[in-house]
Amino acid sequence: MPSKVRIALDAMGGDAGAAVVIPGAAISLGRHREIEFLLVGDRAKIEPELDRHPQLKAASKIIHTDVAVSGSDKPSQALRRGRKTSSMWLAIDAVKKGEADVAVSAGNTGALMAMSRFHLRTLKGIDRPAIAGIWPTRRGESVVLDLGATIGGDAHHLVLLAVMGAAMASVLFDKPRPTLGLLNIGTEEIKGHEEIREAGEILRARNLPELDYLGFVEGDGIGKGVADVIVTEGYSGNIALKAAEGTARQMAELLRNEMKRSWLSKLGYLFARSAFQALRDKMDPNKSNGGVFLGLNGIVVKSHGGISAEGFAYAIDVGYEMAHYDLLNKINQMLNREGGALNSVQAAQEAVS
Repeated sequence: MPSKVRIALDAMGGDAGAAVVIPGAAISLGRHREIEFLLVGDRAKIEPELDRHPQLKAASKIIHTDVAVSGSDKPSQALRRGRKTSSMWLAIDAVKKGEADVAVSAGNTGALMAMSRFHLRTLKGIDRPAIAGIWPTRRGESVVLDLGATIGGDAHHLVLLAVMGAAMASVLFDKPRPTLGLLNIGTEEIKGHEEIREAGEILRARNLPELDYLGFVEGDGIGKGVADVIVTEGYSGNIALKAAEGTARQMAELLRNEMKRSWLSKLGYLFARSAFQALRDKMDPNKSNGGVFLGLNGIVVKSHGGISAEGFAYAIDVGYEMAHYDLLNKINQMLNREGGALNSVQAAQEAVS
């Protein structure tokens, strides 16, 4: 474990830029004193915010650029216009050069993935990276991937997602063998697309030491927390994520409206205020902010663009955990050790074909 964790922040990413990034960094530094920051962006916008946080200022270095990737830029446009000059690119470049252990951005997701993949490349044996997120559940938290990095995927891709997700869960949850399920339309072995059934056969047949495969998980099983890791391809994963976020917002709005409906409901709220506060805390999107781009030769974390400073701090915390506990080395060991996941996938594909 490194004694210092160096984090490069895209200080121009997201809806508010430095106004959220800098106070978010100050919050995270209060929790992890060993962080050193590279703040990448317009110095004229960063310094006034930084002056409000003396401890953060002492632990930070500014890399100046006034070029920012727009939220409306297509990935190809972002690569053309922002390559080597934008705050997003320079934060990733710091990881590439070994000047930072992790990059965090609240900017354009497609642009961030395109730049990260182009500049950092993928790990040996990984064809396509994935976005892994932390999902609040009834029993705590789960890692869910892929949340939209790539669409579709064969059995080989799903098994590699399982290995990378298990590595992330073992870091976050301190579990040497986290439980894992494949998202499917039913729990029966005969259900689902062929690639999902084949991935299930591979995981069951190989019994990888790094994860405990439980079988198929239906959509409601994510919120129940039936497994530490839930694996799916990016199309269904992104739909599941957006549906859950929309449902959480809808529930919060309905609850607020009901509490205002009559004096009796207002009185009831006063008596049950602590319970409502506990519910609000569990549903707080800030606390599950931070999607990790897995499968790259470097750690990149994506924050929601419209998040608060507290929410951005949680994304930094995720990046800190990934770097502090050496996620990349763990994934590489699981993929490429003798008899590891890559060999297991190849052997199992031969066995089930």
